[in-house]
Amino acid sequence: MQKILVANRGEIALRVMRSAKEMGIKTVAVFSEADRQAPFVRYADEAVCIGPPPSSQSYLQGDKILAICKELGVDGIHPGYGFLSENAEFARKVREAGITFIGPSPEAMDMMGDKLSAKATAKKHKVPMIPGSEGAISDVKEAIKVAREVGFPLLIKASAGGGGKGMRLVEKESEVEEQMKMAISEAISAFGDGAVFIEKYASGPRHIEIQVLADNHGNCVYLFERECSIQRRHQKLIEEAPSAVLTPELRKQMGECAVAVAKACGYSGAGTVEFLVDDKLNFYFLEMNTRLQVEHPVTEMITGLDLVKQQIQVARGEKLTFKQEDLKINGHSIEVRVCAEDPMNNFLPDIGKLTTYRVPTGPGVRVDDGFEEGMDIPIYYDPMIAKLIVHGKDRTEAIEKMLRAIQDYEITGVETTLNFCTFALKHEAFVSGKFDTGFIKNHFTPDMLLKHDPKEAEIAGIFSAFYYRNQNKKSVSASAQDVKKSKWVQNRTA
Repeated sequence: MQKILVANRGEIALRVMRSAKEMGIKTVAVFSEADRQAPFVRYADEAVCIGPPPSSQSYLQGDKILAICKELGVDGIHPGYGFLSENAEFARKVREAGITFIGPSPEAMDMMGDKLSAKATAKKHKVPMIPGSEGAISDVKEAIKVAREVGFPLLIKASAGGGGKGMRLVEKESEVEEQMKMAISEAISAFGDGAVFIEKYASGPRHIEIQVLADNHGNCVYLFERECSIQRRHQKLIEEAPSAVLTPELRKQMGECAVAVAKACGYSGAGTVEFLVDDKLNFYFLEMNTRLQVEHPVTEMITGLDLVKQQIQVARGEKLTFKQEDLKINGHSIEVRVCAEDPMNNFLPDIGKLTTYRVPTGPGVRVDDGFEEGMDIPIYYDPMIAKLIVHGKDRTEAIEKMLRAIQDYEITGVETTLNFCTFALKHEAFVSGKFDTGFIKNHFTPDMLLKHDPKEAEIAGIFSAFYYRNQNKKSVSASAQDVKKSKWVQNRTA
């Protein structure tokens, strides 16, 4: 494999290209008009503009990508995550074109990409399952019948879903019809497939996933777990490895279940088997992601393995060079997603220019990003700016190092999730390890950031001063724009 096209953008495109360069492999970037000045475009050996900013007109144009591969003599395609990474039809076309798809086979993607098919496969191998419907449900009466059997609260989920799309929480029977219609509508809009199913909502659930790695010679190992329970809108914000609650015995049991699922679908390359773990440490199969995960760096930090290099080696037909007994957990790693979102406003995306952008450094600190100072955050894609990852000798050191790294991260021009991450990492529930996917719902309100950060409290004081002054003058209360004119606010770190 001499030349790889990276069918993605931003930090993951850059991250894949760096590993490829270390392996002596040339890289090709495809980019939209919105990403023309992005670092990953300059870093690649060759780069081709593929279309206008909307992903449907650029990064999802599989046929255009294949045409570029043929024109430039590309040997392999790395899809990153998102976009075409779990598109079995695209993987099939890549194979038919005589190009290596750096990922699992289309058949494995088909089997695991559909949640109902994945659940059926896992069940055959005696992997614990969450109680729920056996298959897709479209009739409201049938849904109510299943709901009564399963019990409330429950989840209605899109079979082809991911990232929280097409997922609705139902807490009582009177909500079933409305929430089911909404889930079907979201599923059709996001995936073109309205199939939904019902499953029991686990109490106090933790989201724990197992990284697997398999070659094309029957070898498969698990690279331990990642704790991904701190989420908003069913999307992760903080991840760590290993989990604070898994015992060695439970880790082994979950890891072996994950390997069984991977082998059942003839998996090859890097993949992730996701589980829910309840408050009694019972675990249940959730789904399998047939690609590299956003949070893969924490696994790299505790194992010393480069997962992208492993993917490429497997795609070249090489055998894994290690066995399960060779793998050991080294220390503790935490990742926070630095997103252009406003935690004070329900984590809504915030677009703008990165007026200041300076990343933290130091031993055990890693930043995977795709932006530079002065760049605009595009409105067309996921609002993630970067991933900040740290590694320490234990969990306590990793938390301390992350708090320092966040403090050293300078971003102005857009609101980010960094202040929320500081709040979460200092919270007693996180520090003690006694938290679940309800962390934000149970422990966070926007005003807590004002109490938590003296600088944020100063903003509140400015608001109050403007309000008091204008009330006395019988004028309108101060707007957010008034506050932003403050010299201190303009220069503060987001």
